[in-house]
Amino acid sequence: MSKINKVVLAYSGGLDTSAIIPWLKENYDCEVVAFVADVGQGVEELVGIEEKAIASGASACYIADLKEEMVKDYIYPSLKTGAIYEGKYLLGTSIARPIIAKAQVECALEIGADALCHGCTGKGNDQVRFEGAFAALAPQLAVIAPWREWNLRSREALLDYLAERNIPCTASLEKIYSRDANAWHVSTEGGVLENTWNAPNELCWVWTKDPQQAPNVAETVSVLVEKGEVVAVDGEPMTPYNALHYLNGKGIEHGIGRIDIVENRLVGIKSRGCYETPGGTIMMEALRAVEQLVLDKESFEFRQTIGLKASHLIYDGRWFTPLCQSLLAAANTLAQDVTGEVVIQLYKGQATVTQKRSLNSLYSEEFATFGEDDVYDHSHAGGFIRLYSLASRIRALNSQK
Repeated sequence: MSKINKVVLAYSGGLDTSAIIPWLKENYDCEVVAFVADVGQGVEELVGIEEKAIASGASACYIADLKEEMVKDYIYPSLKTGAIYEGKYLLGTSIARPIIAKAQVECALEIGADALCHGCTGKGNDQVRFEGAFAALAPQLAVIAPWREWNLRSREALLDYLAERNIPCTASLEKIYSRDANAWHVSTEGGVLENTWNAPNELCWVWTKDPQQAPNVAETVSVLVEKGEVVAVDGEPMTPYNALHYLNGKGIEHGIGRIDIVENRLVGIKSRGCYETPGGTIMMEALRAVEQLVLDKESFEFRQTIGLKASHLIYDGRWFTPLCQSLLAAANTLAQDVTGEVVIQLYKGQATVTQKRSLNSLYSEEFATFGEDDVYDHSHAGGFIRLYSLASRIRALNSQK
């Protein structure tokens, strides 16, 4: 590897990336620029982060507000596909990685850096997501992954490393859980969750109320969908991020969007996490409800196929690939008629669709009624069934010869 002069580090202000800054300077003799992505992780995580980065040895700290772009250009397109990883996970961490990596690359190119760095461990999915995006967007930039190089293997070692260099850090040995938050979700891993026989305790949930402690009275929200995108909630037009933020507030109050899952990581390790996606769960229910009205059987089946494949591509860090972009385009085409209004009841951890309507609806009360009608001739069904089952009939006749 040629000499590294300037590195852009994806910086969170946590223990790992705080140690990475001085480590890079010592081991690569280079300038380190901290890059912070605001993806809605919360104001408390961003307060003083620039000062913290400089105190750790960074020459500069850039903060990019990516919240609106993330929801509009990454979350909404993935919602149209119906992507749910392994039947439960709404891809909260996964969907934030491509936009963070893209913005990090743009920062590096703008300031003339020759390398990118991340704080992902060698056990997780995020290293693949970041480096897959780097390869697709700026293959000429070198990539440094300290967790695959250094000999610091514990929280204690990282704290000692910083203390020896008199670098301030608010982290402590008491941290039990590993968390990741953005506007879409918050995840909790580690601690009691590492034993799958342990039930989650109250510390495993960060945002949402315990459904048992949620209000005893249900609340309804009205969601307006246009072409597969939420455009208004409770009668108020909203930007994508504002709609999500509003629905997060409603979902949090009613304990919506909790899952406890053991998932298959890309690297082959199974991991357990408690994920909370309150607003996202409500949005997903709204879109699927309008689809039920609008999409014909074959289109809906194909959309399900797109969702399954897209969930793996997004989870595996393949957002910036032709296949992923093709699936997103197909889902967007199917969503052109997915326009309608949905009423969702929120109660004790459940988001239940109670009303739905669409001008593009293929549902016809005249045809669907169990009562008398003037539009459907029952005798037509016999010929349809005879042709539909013709192959089975011929096969059976052949076996009787």
